[in-house]
Amino acid sequence: MQQAKIIEISASIAIQAAKFSCEYKIPMTDSIIYKTARMNEAIVWTQDIDFKDLEGVKYFKRN
Repeated sequence: MQQAKIIEISASIAIQAAKFSCEYKIPMTDSIIYKTARMNEAIVWTQDIDFKDLEGVKYFKRN
């Protein structure tokens, strides 16, 4: 069973991610992941502290 979907980065995603990265001081790679997920109504499941407290993110603290 496939639980993932590959999504190409569009110009729209790149622009939104760049704006988000600058505004929230989050690394560009994380911003691309976040904006891609948000624009595709997906949830980000992560242990990366950069995503903590963002809407649409399920953050789990590392043990």
